[in-house]
Amino acid sequence: MEFEKNLILDSQNVTLTKMNHIIEIQYMEKRNYKARIKKINDTKYVHIGTGEIREFEFKAKNRSESINSMYKTLKRLRYLINNNFIGAKNELFITLTYKENMQDTEQLYKDMDKFIKRLRYRYRNISTVDYINVVEPQQRGAWHCHVLMRFNDVEKIYIPNEEIRSLWGHGFVRVNRLEDVDNIGAYLTAYLTDLPLEELDSIDDVSKSFEIKEVDNKKYVKGARLYMYPPGMNLYRHSRGIKKPDRLNMSYKEAKKYVEGATPTYSRKINYESDEFENTIIYEHYNTKRITNKV
Repeated sequence: MEFEKNLILDSQNVTLTKMNHIIEIQYMEKRNYKARIKKINDTKYVHIGTGEIREFEFKAKNRSESINSMYKTLKRLRYLINNNFIGAKNELFITLTYKENMQDTEQLYKDMDKFIKRLRYRYRNISTVDYINVVEPQQRGAWHCHVLMRFNDVEKIYIPNEEIRSLWGHGFVRVNRLEDVDNIGAYLTAYLTDLPLEELDSIDDVSKSFEIKEVDNKKYVKGARLYMYPPGMNLYRHSRGIKKPDRLNMSYKEAKKYVEGATPTYSRKINYESDEFENTIIYEHYNTKRITNKV
């Protein structure tokens, strides 16, 4: 991907997020946005500039705001995935589906909790297990789960599909490894956002102007699947052993030492504007497994 060079000066402050071999550098032109408000309680805050007391907005006003909130959730999910999973031999990627058209999301999570308890009990003498469970809507209104699992006390784990299917008990399952995927966070969240082009006509209110991408000779509409999630849907859950990545503040010059002088695998500049606030944010993403070119 092409990107603009020298958008960030060496002396400028950035936030570096290191997630194993995935590194993000984020530059914000204005870094004191939080100082513009002072929290009063769980529902109200004071705007420092005007002294006005306002209420936090917990629900999106419209579909556009809901989609923006989903993208923020997906960013946090990518952070968690890439900080905890690298495609090691003690990790599994499991898909759990239903025979019937399961549309009850509360029951979905209850079934998932029971599955995790059964699996942990089954392997209690072998290893502790940590996981990230992500739910995905299907065209017909049904739901299924994608689960990343890490068996902490062994170097390698193998579980046949038949055993997982027995522990799950609701339908088809698939067990995979992700040893050949060098950005698992991006790989998994693509499932949750992009929709095969042939399914687009069955979804209301999705713009035909969405970006189209092609993967393995199949066309996908970027972001279209997000319109299938109901507002307030809890997109993912994870076990206590799943850790957030460290975020470090430093100069851009110092941050570049972490990526060995490589060019980014992805770079984006975003200009935010609202009635109260404007800012420019630059993201640079690096994958040290792909470092082949130095600047």
